[in-house]
Amino acid sequence: MIANLIGVDAEPVADVVRGGVVESAHRGHVVALDACGAVQVRRGDPDTTVFPRSSLKPVQAVAMLRAGLDIEGELLALACASHSGEPAHLDGVRRILAVAGLTTADLQNTPTLPLDAEAAFGWRAAGNGPASLAQNCSGKHAAMLATCVAAGWDTAGYRDPAHPLQKAIRATVAELTGDGDPAYVTVDGCGAPLFSCTVAGLARAFAAIATAAPGTPEHRVATAVRAHPFFVGGTGRFVTRLLDAVPGLVAKDGAEGVFAAAVPDGRAVAIKIADGAQRPVPTVVAAALAALGVDVPDEVGRVDVLGHGEPVGAVHAAF
Repeated sequence: MIANLIGVDAEPVADVVRGGVVESAHRGHVVALDACGAVQVRRGDPDTTVFPRSSLKPVQAVAMLRAGLDIEGELLALACASHSGEPAHLDGVRRILAVAGLTTADLQNTPTLPLDAEAAFGWRAAGNGPASLAQNCSGKHAAMLATCVAAGWDTAGYRDPAHPLQKAIRATVAELTGDGDPAYVTVDGCGAPLFSCTVAGLARAFAAIATAAPGTPEHRVATAVRAHPFFVGGTGRFVTRLLDAVPGLVAKDGAEGVFAAAVPDGRAVAIKIADGAQRPVPTVVAAALAALGVDVPDEVGRVDVLGHGEPVGAVHAAF
């Protein structure tokens, strides 16, 4: 029997309006927590278990720092990233590997082209094809390898859920989310193990990172993400624009319509779009943050609906 991680309690979270008419609608789960962790916004069922996808990367980075990874700044932000594959991103991945005495040949993430269209064109023009370095999770995989070197663990099997690295990540996910041991484990798109959590648990994890005391692994991750938005995403990406626009924010996007964010006082949001669409994510995230009193500039959360290349409507939050 196949488990339904979307659940039956998803509710409308966004309407797609074209020419003054609702053309489409998205359902999902949204939670916004105040600074004390109390629920202020609830759509759908925040206790629904989901695969958080790449939104989990800051939590994974905390686990890696605890295990001995020693990087900071833009390289640590890159360890949390789903980067666009721009030259600075790829150079950063090479730097993480070099510090550990490794090369791109050690990466085991799925070979692809860069996410960014211009970067992909340049990559192709240089005679390159799909490569692990170019894939958006290469920063995380480089950091995983560097963690293994620092901890004295085998690097060849770092993607195995039974590997000490993945056991450490699993334990950190359980701790920071407050959900306990993940109910489901599978393989993410990049080839690394993927641990489930609840939507509310994801928000709690980001609150823990955003409020952590200086010097802790959580605070080191928060500092890196706040200081280097470009390395978390890339040119024009929503996560990068949001981090640039909201001082002190810690945020991360994930595939299949997942997003999480928190500010330094612990107010936090997490969302899961039931149909996996990315289109409504900026609008829904901005609305959830606004409900907590976090100021998000209109242009950051706005998603236009185009007709002949011109705006003829927009995506609107349904709460």
